[in-house]
Amino acid sequence: MSFRFVFTTSRRFASNTKLLINEPKFAFLKELGLKENNTGVFNGKWKASGPIVQSYAPATNTPIAHVQNGTVADYEIAVTEARKAYQDWCEIPAPRRGEVVRQIGDKLRSQLTNLGRLVSLEMGKIQSEGVGEVQEYVDICDYATGLSRSLEGKIFPSERAGHALLEQWNPLGVVGVISAFNFPCAVYGWNNALALVTGNAVVWKPAPSTPLVAIATTRLVEQVLVENNINPALCSLVCGEGDVGQALVKDKRVDLVSFTGSTEVGRIVGQQVQARFGKHLLELGGNNAIIVNEDADLNMVVPATVFAAVGTAGQRCTTTRRLIIHEKVYDQVLERLKSAYKQFESRIGCPLEQNTIIGPLHNEQAVQKYQASISEAISAGGKIEYGGKVLEKSGNFVLPTIVTGLKHNAEVVLRETFAPILYVFKFRDLNEAIRINNEVAQGLSSSLFTKNIQNVFKWMGPKGSDCGIVNVNIPTSGAEIGGAFGGEKETGGGRESGSDSWRQYMRRSTCTINYSNQLPLAQGIKFE
Repeated sequence: MSFRFVFTTSRRFASNTKLLINEPKFAFLKELGLKENNTGVFNGKWKASGPIVQSYAPATNTPIAHVQNGTVADYEIAVTEARKAYQDWCEIPAPRRGEVVRQIGDKLRSQLTNLGRLVSLEMGKIQSEGVGEVQEYVDICDYATGLSRSLEGKIFPSERAGHALLEQWNPLGVVGVISAFNFPCAVYGWNNALALVTGNAVVWKPAPSTPLVAIATTRLVEQVLVENNINPALCSLVCGEGDVGQALVKDKRVDLVSFTGSTEVGRIVGQQVQARFGKHLLELGGNNAIIVNEDADLNMVVPATVFAAVGTAGQRCTTTRRLIIHEKVYDQVLERLKSAYKQFESRIGCPLEQNTIIGPLHNEQAVQKYQASISEAISAGGKIEYGGKVLEKSGNFVLPTIVTGLKHNAEVVLRETFAPILYVFKFRDLNEAIRINNEVAQGLSSSLFTKNIQNVFKWMGPKGSDCGIVNVNIPTSGAEIGGAFGGEKETGGGRESGSDSWRQYMRRSTCTINYSNQLPLAQGIKFE
């Protein structure tokens, strides 16, 4: 089974088009080292042999610059060179590796605004979110630097005299990262910083529609590696289509595949990696809900819901897609929410403009899926309380939408649509709301607004939310890097970023050391 279809979103080269990179207001692109024609493969050297494609700005559907993609043959070179780089890197002491990662964070800081603006231009999220995404990479570099001096293994009491029993953690080898368009910098950063500090090499296959972010980011990382006399193939890059992703997933030389994307494709990736007994880290879909209890502070509920449902134009995996409101405050919350949505209509536009609060959907296919879900919701008995329309302007702009009147288990509700569509429901008691929260196939993020401490611990407990992220009085989106990020069920079960996520990038050995001159067996066994 192939997942080729998911990667075929880049557009082939057209020689007669004007490029945004040559316009003065986009001068920051060249400050990042980008050019009209960019090489999309790095294996210690910048060299690609694949077709030339164009990267487009979703706000105008205008080409930004050209990128020469990689082929499977280019991937073969990249993974070979990455494994060579690993041989030296794995023997460098972890604190020294942490120092290199610290410098990567500093290099990113030096281009924080420029790289953030590129994220906004190529992905479509507003500039503050674009800069915030790069800041996530910076933050995880800081976190990984500290981690480099605290990577731990345990020592256990041995039942045998003169014996020591302990754990030893070692790098895996090569980590393959397949990232998604919606976080074209941060997802790689989460993986890259932890993979490096734990002693691994990295091969990056970015989303086909955001190659410029990947190229600019890799150039910054390359500079740090070269400055430290480290083989720069340690952080290799292959921009390309589905055949490149397929090669990476099936490659036994890639010890861990970290995949961020849809549940549909993630299921295939997981099966293919497992078939070769490799390790995988899956960050897949989310159909996230906010529960508003009758005692909730509505002055917190409304802005939190708007941010989580509308931010990034509904294209976060942690976007709030379902709002479950207690019947006693339902009407009040709905009216306040509709009023808030109306205030943002005039602020939908170019993500690089300061007044913009909602940018475009990433591509025309996303607009079509938005329209299809709206039509399906109406056919199923839903009422459009606000929005439901595509804006008649250049680019991929839609109105954020509020839908009521549907059953909480309607097919369109249970299926994640990557767009700013919010389905609203009533509930009578918290147990009912929790059941609604948990009935979807995914289990990424969830949030309860309440002032009742008993509700809080019920929500966090075994009969509460079944998600990997269980929040109280904050939105479903906007996670910090210090905690492990990931979800349960069809979200994939992977964990990235903080807490003990670093363990996924290492292999554990249990070591028993006999420092006596006797040879006792465990469990008191006699073999004489």
